[in-house]
Amino acid sequence: MTIWLTEIWRAWRASLRRPGFLLLASGVLALGIGASVAVFALIQNTLWRPLPLPQSSRVAVIGQLGDSGKLSAGGISLHEYQYLGKLDGVVALGLVHFGLKANIAGDGVPTQAPAIHMDRGSLSALGLRPVLGRNFSAAEDAPNGPKVAIIGYGLWQRAYGGDVHVIGRSVRIEGVPHTIVGVLPKAFNTVLGPGDVVLPMALPVHSRNYGHSGTIAVARLAPGVSIASVSAQADAHERTMYRDMGMGGNWKKPRFGAESLAAAFQQDARPVLLLFLACAVLVLLVALVNLVNLMLLRALARNHDAAVRSALGAPWLRLMLPALGEGLLVGVGGALLGMLLATGGLALLQGFIPSVWLWGGQLHVGVMAWLLAFVVGLLSALLAAVSALWRSRSIHAVSELREGGRSGMGVRSGRFSRALVVVQVAMATLVLCAAGVFAHALYAASQQPLGYADSNVLTFELTPVQTDYPDPASVLSLSRRLVRRLRVIPGVATSAVTTALPTSDGMYGSYNNGMYLPDGSHFVAQLDGIGPDFFTLFDMPVHAGRNFTRDDVRGGTPVAIVSQGLADKYYGGQALGRTVRVGMDNHPDVLARIVGVVGDTWQRGPLHPKQPVVYLPLAQMPESVLAILREFEALRFVVRGHGNPSDWHADVRKAVAEVAPNQPIAELRTMRSIVESTTADVRLNLRLIGIFAALALMLAAAGLYAVMAVAVAAREREFGVRLALGAAPARLLRLVLRGGLLQVALGLAIGVAATLGVSHALSAVLMGLLGRANAFDPAVALGVGAVLVLAGLLACLIPAMRAGRVQPMDALRGEG
Repeated sequence: MTIWLTEIWRAWRASLRRPGFLLLASGVLALGIGASVAVFALIQNTLWRPLPLPQSSRVAVIGQLGDSGKLSAGGISLHEYQYLGKLDGVVALGLVHFGLKANIAGDGVPTQAPAIHMDRGSLSALGLRPVLGRNFSAAEDAPNGPKVAIIGYGLWQRAYGGDVHVIGRSVRIEGVPHTIVGVLPKAFNTVLGPGDVVLPMALPVHSRNYGHSGTIAVARLAPGVSIASVSAQADAHERTMYRDMGMGGNWKKPRFGAESLAAAFQQDARPVLLLFLACAVLVLLVALVNLVNLMLLRALARNHDAAVRSALGAPWLRLMLPALGEGLLVGVGGALLGMLLATGGLALLQGFIPSVWLWGGQLHVGVMAWLLAFVVGLLSALLAAVSALWRSRSIHAVSELREGGRSGMGVRSGRFSRALVVVQVAMATLVLCAAGVFAHALYAASQQPLGYADSNVLTFELTPVQTDYPDPASVLSLSRRLVRRLRVIPGVATSAVTTALPTSDGMYGSYNNGMYLPDGSHFVAQLDGIGPDFFTLFDMPVHAGRNFTRDDVRGGTPVAIVSQGLADKYYGGQALGRTVRVGMDNHPDVLARIVGVVGDTWQRGPLHPKQPVVYLPLAQMPESVLAILREFEALRFVVRGHGNPSDWHADVRKAVAEVAPNQPIAELRTMRSIVESTTADVRLNLRLIGIFAALALMLAAAGLYAVMAVAVAAREREFGVRLALGAAPARLLRLVLRGGLLQVALGLAIGVAATLGVSHALSAVLMGLLGRANAFDPAVALGVGAVLVLAGLLACLIPAMRAGRVQPMDALRGEG
């Protein structure tokens, strides 16, 4: 044992005395560990972090299932919720309706705030209690019950300074006084998103509301009850409901079910994080292959010493100890450097990670991440050392010594090192191709014409206070007066009002409605109400017919303008003069004559497909649609002019205060920032995958350089002989470059083939992230090939130039 420790100590002392190899090997390993630990910590802080709820694993969401078998974004309708009834194993059931907007006025300036409706069972289902006050009573959660509200923790802190005597005070919501009966805990908004005010759901006994937008059912399961059993019960109950409604034929497979609350809310994050994990694992593998190569070259550099000691009778295990000791040192150093990289990287990423991924928490590196770093570091380094020793186990043979000379770089060992380089290049190709797809998609999106002008445009939202503007006529009057006032702001050339902007950056921001062609065929299109000058303000071309005029008023002949894509798809390009019927549930349909066709726009951003749009004059929007929009959406006012739109903020607020003194506004933003926000998630993904790709490229180039440098040193006598016999230095340069680039080409070919092989698996991920299903892009493959060839050329150039500068006499003398 003492001899073993002595051998290891000698190896450590030698490495620390000349730390070049130790720093290089530890740095290579640290890059792989840093990437993998950072992603591990990200997954640990998101997918594995429990919800900030008591017994959060027992909280489930019940609703409609999508084609994938997961809960759809639609959730559940009020009618379907009431039909769930009593579910065995469910101890509490609640309904939450989020994504609403409300005008509130208390002790401060009136503001537009996010609002939530929920029934009195929701807090029990979530396992939460108000930090102050109480939950809604049964009387308050009934139609026409007392006007009460529970305020969110954030509003309590901002508007009331955390006053513990806030219970019983009055807050005006939509102009109506409401008594504050409770304050929600911080965990409520962390789980369900922003909600400054919470109002009773107040469901009627038999609701006939079949809308699904923004409504979820939350259930708390009894101990030991599985989500699968509750899912089966929910599906059976809803099947019965639709069968009783005469729709049994539509239920050939399950359409309803349950899922854990955490899984339902992290559906979008999971594929992205798994993609990051795959990239990080590839980077770690590239680092490991590189480390094996470095260890092999290190072992081959000890050929002569090992051969002498073996000839003197040293056992094989003792010959292994220096390499294993050095591997331990490399593993510890790589783990420490890797944790430093991971901690710094996560600190930089904290501001970019969506808060919903972290349930309102902070990114941190825990004990498990440290343990993973050291386990991966030590195992990787020791595995690399053992692999190198196994490969070089025959280096003491006379034939191997004869091939390699004192350098120890024999033909068979050189082949193995070159094979490892090919593997590195292949894996780097996979990561680079993934990053290239993101980069190409973003570039294409940035070059994609939006169909309208977004420069020098400022927008804001306004939800008319219900008591001040109780009907469509008062809302239209407000919008006309405000549009006129906005136009006199210095620098503003024109203004307009709309129910939806040409591009929206959120879950809401548009309204889809059923439409009917003259032959009765049904389709769904986005329905927008716009004021005069909307198309002019955004420079949207009218391809046929006319624009809306001020004569298109309520009570006049209903008219519509449709997008070019809709006209081509449903009217064969001949929509002008024909009619479209707008379906109105529980109200008479609206038959409108098409008077114009305008260009298409990208409603959800340039990464998503265009949608067909039907435009109606805001003055002719059906009252039922305006009522729905009033609950979920806001009027969008738009101004355009000359100069910087950010300079108009104060003037816009002043204009609104003059026209409607008690009317708050929100989302004061430039149109260009809204467009940019539609690609913000993809830009974050590109940053992270780009980091992985850069690391893989760096490691592959470093591995190629190391192999080529040792190979040139091993063939120094050969190059000297060639030069002595008259070979030109340029010929040796080409010889070395050809050998290195051949490895790059072979690795690139294998990597491209592997990318094609996994493209089907990547397609589903990319479809959700980029709105495109093709995971293989020939242009990207060509670009990746060019980058790798250039990196390979640079990695080979210095060893190749060294080969051309070999002095024949020195080489021959050194061999002798």
